[in-house]
Amino acid sequence: MATKRVIAVCQSGGEFEIDKNGVMLYKGGDAHAIDLDDQTKFDDFKKELAEMFNFNMSTMSVKYFLPGNKKTLISISNDKDLKRLIKFHGNSTTVDVFILMEENVPHDVSNMPASRSSRTTLSEAVAPAPDPAPAPAPAPALVSLDPPLDVMDDTTRPNIPLAASLDIVDATNHIDPHIDLAPEFSSILPLAKTTQQWQNTITGVGQRFTGVQEFRETLRKYAIAHQFAFRYKKNDSHRVTVKCRAEGCPWRIHASRLSTTQLICIKKMNPTHTCEGAALTTGHQATRSWVASIIKERLKVFPTYKPKDIVQDIKQEFGIQLNYFQAWRGKEIAREQLQGSYKDAYSQLPLFCERIMETNPGSCATFSTKEDSSFHRLFIAFHASLSGFLQGCRPLLFLDSIPLNSKYQGTLLAATAADGNDDVFPVAFSVVDAETDENWYWFLLELKAALSTSCPITFVADIQKGLRESISEIFKGSFHGYCLRYLTEQLIRDLKGQFSHEMKRLMIDDLYNAALAPKPEAFHSYINSIKKISLEAYNWIIQSEPQYWANSYFQGARYNHMASNFGELFYSWVSDAHELPITQMVDVIRQRVMELIYSRRAESDHWVSRLTPCMEEKLEKESLKVRTLQVRTLQVLPTSGCEFEVHGDSTTEMVDMDRWDCSCKGWQLTALPCSHAIAVISCIGRSPYDFCSRYFTTESYRLTYAESIQPIPDVERPLQKDTSSALVTVTPPPTRRPPGRPTTKKVGTPEVMKRQLQCSRCKGLGHNKSTCKELL
Repeated sequence: MATKRVIAVCQSGGEFEIDKNGVMLYKGGDAHAIDLDDQTKFDDFKKELAEMFNFNMSTMSVKYFLPGNKKTLISISNDKDLKRLIKFHGNSTTVDVFILMEENVPHDVSNMPASRSSRTTLSEAVAPAPDPAPAPAPAPALVSLDPPLDVMDDTTRPNIPLAASLDIVDATNHIDPHIDLAPEFSSILPLAKTTQQWQNTITGVGQRFTGVQEFRETLRKYAIAHQFAFRYKKNDSHRVTVKCRAEGCPWRIHASRLSTTQLICIKKMNPTHTCEGAALTTGHQATRSWVASIIKERLKVFPTYKPKDIVQDIKQEFGIQLNYFQAWRGKEIAREQLQGSYKDAYSQLPLFCERIMETNPGSCATFSTKEDSSFHRLFIAFHASLSGFLQGCRPLLFLDSIPLNSKYQGTLLAATAADGNDDVFPVAFSVVDAETDENWYWFLLELKAALSTSCPITFVADIQKGLRESISEIFKGSFHGYCLRYLTEQLIRDLKGQFSHEMKRLMIDDLYNAALAPKPEAFHSYINSIKKISLEAYNWIIQSEPQYWANSYFQGARYNHMASNFGELFYSWVSDAHELPITQMVDVIRQRVMELIYSRRAESDHWVSRLTPCMEEKLEKESLKVRTLQVRTLQVLPTSGCEFEVHGDSTTEMVDMDRWDCSCKGWQLTALPCSHAIAVISCIGRSPYDFCSRYFTTESYRLTYAESIQPIPDVERPLQKDTSSALVTVTPPPTRRPPGRPTTKKVGTPEVMKRQLQCSRCKGLGHNKSTCKELL
């Protein structure tokens, strides 16, 4: 890897001046240039500076500004800091470095009883500094970049120090909200002397607290800062007695309530420790609520913060060894504090559904519970989605599900459509306790009521029997097209023979080609290719009811959309929100759909073509075929008033203009004129646009996105109860998280099975050369 280099313009002898915006300007002094790279050692650099400016190394400090920020000086005190300087300024040729002289003043030693500063590895024991006298101008902001974590090597997880939720701190530990930091700097912020501050949280006998909870939290911080573990001898609402956990250690503290008040006062305290502390190896004082308070700010920025990383960070920054469950539970508490209670969210569902229908008239928002009032299922369909589907989309719906990785798990069922530009258009979704035939039936029943249409709809969905029966019963006259992705997965699972990775890939390719084939002859050609590989696979395909998935036999119109996972964009929204409480998750989906509708409506306002861009491109490709063939042998012969015979290089197709039909089946399958139809249209002097489906026009596209989804006020705050919904109680479903990592449903192209072992000696499957039993 190439070495990063930068020229350090080292300045000394001048003074900083601060303008009215807080920007620091360095004026006067001398300057010298030194070459730096990421191999330069800090001690060598500092020694060269001392010789250059004739300074004493022990009283010399080296500082610099971050790119784009001249309000805060960053200190360089070790090799890591010097590497960071080079990293931050790697895209620049030079960097200004300032050499300042400071007096060598020793740290004041804390006068706290029994301070463990001599044994502390987390931080130095520093007594609180007195308030500084007012100065005419603010002092330069200084930041030390010496965090406990090795952020230069850790690129796999967020690395914002846990002890500080500050974005940046100045010399007095105050936040500077005007600093614009580089992304790299956000991962190496200082510890902000948190543990140093905790060393003085207990001052001795007579100290008062507002209640036992405050006393317990303060005592816990004190024990962490001084690295010892304690245990409660008495612990109730009006008195707390604590002693050191170490056997024989005399440290002890007793606090109790002051009479006639709620105040808790320390009555007795023995501040002497004879033990060596135990907090470095145990997490007794790190309660789940304490862990939550420490990681909450980081979890807000990085929702994927893992428990194993929490364990590591707590150990490195506080010297406390947590177990995995402590970290996991702390994360759950912190997430609940940030997002709200899962339990409260379920209780808010009745009011939340009412709020949706009030703010978005014409929408459907309904839920059901079980006999014990626990949550069962929720159905949401916004008016803008329902109207957009009915006004501008093809009568084609894709049904699919995705497991939810929430506290109470569950499954999201979704119905999505294809707009005129072949992009996904969300229509309705449902959160259910599990993916069952009963829940699919309920979802389709609610969808039927929401759509209020008798028009036949083609559903592209899973092959499962319950879903097929529900579609035929609820949407009478509609069609069910099997999802080809599920079909191929089922085929691979059901095959009992041993097949190589390459053989399975070939069978899947032929199955897709057979499904897309417009005519029965082509269909049988492809499945006969499968028959040559496996008779078992061929028989399975023949028995899989091709009339539900093959273009050459399917009676509905699926417009060449073969898989039900058409709504991948919709599912990506869910994956970002499924760990939220249910009401917040629904509102995040609402926001995404609202943004989608607005952005596509604005985009379509600039279109000047008659068809949407995607369909214009497809029509142009077919027209190009006609222009190419006409140069050679293309002939159009009328046979009757509306029927024509089109001769190509080696084919002859019949085109019926009244029925929008061509014997190649391309016109019927795509709803766009095929090359043969375009040839006839050209001969009769008409425009191909007159024979395209109305669903592909820019006008229909704009109708799809004509309606807007309105915000739901106060969704992040507890909803106020009213008379109509206060009587309904909804509790969380009785679902327990299974052990291990939750599985996720894959979307996309069918997954080809893992490659099987194949022997290089006998070419057999299921073993390799070393275990081959064939004779040499």
